[in-house]
Amino acid sequence: MPVPSLRRARRRRPRWNTVAEEAQVLGVARTLTSATRLLDVMRLLPPQDGIGVSYTINPGSAFADGLAEYFTGRGGRLLSWREATRRSFDLAVACAVHPSMRRLDAPLMVMPHGAGYNRLVVESTGEPGVPAGLSRRELTRWGRVLPAVIGVSHADQIGRLRQTCPRAVPRAQLIGDYCWERITDSLGRRDLYRAGMGVGAGRRLVVINSTWSEHSLLGRHPDLPLKLVTALPADEFAVALVLHPNVWIRHSRQRVFARLRREMDAGLLVLPPEEGWRAALIASDWVVGDHGSTTFYAAGLERVLLLAATGLDELDPASPTADFGRSAERLDPDGDLLDQLLTAAEKHAPESLQEIFDRQVGVRGTAGRRHQEAMYPFFARRNIPLPTDPPEPDPVPAPRPERTPGPTTYEVAGEVLPDGSVALRRWPVAARRPIEEPRGFLAVTDLEVYSVWQATAAVLARTVLDAEPAPADWLHHHIQDSSAGLDVAVAALDDDRALLLLRRGGILLEAHAPQSWGEPRPRLDPLLLGAAVNVWLDAARTAEELTERGLVVRTGSRALKVSFTAPP
Repeated sequence: MPVPSLRRARRRRPRWNTVAEEAQVLGVARTLTSATRLLDVMRLLPPQDGIGVSYTINPGSAFADGLAEYFTGRGGRLLSWREATRRSFDLAVACAVHPSMRRLDAPLMVMPHGAGYNRLVVESTGEPGVPAGLSRRELTRWGRVLPAVIGVSHADQIGRLRQTCPRAVPRAQLIGDYCWERITDSLGRRDLYRAGMGVGAGRRLVVINSTWSEHSLLGRHPDLPLKLVTALPADEFAVALVLHPNVWIRHSRQRVFARLRREMDAGLLVLPPEEGWRAALIASDWVVGDHGSTTFYAAGLERVLLLAATGLDELDPASPTADFGRSAERLDPDGDLLDQLLTAAEKHAPESLQEIFDRQVGVRGTAGRRHQEAMYPFFARRNIPLPTDPPEPDPVPAPRPERTPGPTTYEVAGEVLPDGSVALRRWPVAARRPIEEPRGFLAVTDLEVYSVWQATAAVLARTVLDAEPAPADWLHHHIQDSSAGLDVAVAALDDDRALLLLRRGGILLEAHAPQSWGEPRPRLDPLLLGAAVNVWLDAARTAEELTERGLVVRTGSRALKVSFTAPP
């Protein structure tokens, strides 16, 4: 039997291969977080270079559930750990190091699976003050350094490594942060990503980010997503949630969605753990977060930032992320959330956090090339040279947030302005959550199932087109049979048309939002329309004035012109 080095040196052209795979690389994952990073890095090894890629799951992590399905669902070639340890590879790449990886017959390259090395995980390191990824226990075995390459995102991490595991320093290599590079490659697609999040027409996006553990945003303030989504006017703000993959793995996808049901019914968008968080960050205007990498990257994007948890209890005090937690603006979860967001935007000084970000993510714009320069020397024996040109920009995919049909009940407040327009604000109402301090009247859609809100609503809207009975019949039925509190009923006729029935005088009107020259076709939300007309009538204005002059409905910076006609 040939020795392993000679075995690796053989040319790999099995007769059943359609194309040659001269070199073999193994991606080694322990968690979903490390798996997503691996797929990023493997994009830097084009198959045209004759490089084959397989994946395996290094056993033992508490966050490994679903990894096999993740790789196979993306078409990856998955090997069992037992099979992987019986084969030889030119290179193994891992984004989380573990001593058991010494069993692999391959030089090992390790790198961070987040923004640098920050978290104190004593279960992995065995040392209370040493961050995961830089500990002697992880990097060495019997005095021998296991990885052939220890990738760092900033040169400062080599100095920290010198303190925690000095003999590993010669293996350290500055490779930058390819995840950050893909984010910056994607900045020109902000409008595309905002469209994927349903953010347009003057709405702004607030992204909530929570890492895992009891020290995270969700661990400290589990009700904050619901508070935010019901505190912000829905026509001016959208709210999305990014959870660390460990939250999904530890608590199961089914239970996470069950926990977030009320929040999603109130309009919360939830990004899946596999992909979408980077696009959501690019699309965002504010980020409310903690010490997770997603929040840290938001500082690099100069987003308006507020921390609801710092995580300092589980961070290496010498890490830039700990400095970030000590320096970033705080959010008071029990305070006026809208006022805090607006105040933070007014005071926003992104340069205050940029120096901290710069100490974590170095060699900007060259991370992809540096990753290749770290990996390709292991393929030299296969006569595979480093590509002549650096890797091309690689934008991240558009987000696909999980969502429900959206809020079915709103609190509405508004006024008729001096110019005759109606300014409105709507706040989603969560099912079975008592309204302690009413902000206005209730407007509900016909999809609302909570009878208390139906019985007390001033406005009712049917949102489904081509429904039965006919729109006029449906309106008369609900106005006549409802309690005295219902003043306006609306039925959608098309995306830009609706039929209204006013209790006062039994007046029937058709509303239309005309398209202005050079502008997209407007969407006429029937519930918003009904609420605006209700405010108009409460201000002692008349239906006749609507047909004569029309109405301008204002929500934040957006103005929607609506015309009205009476039946012939």
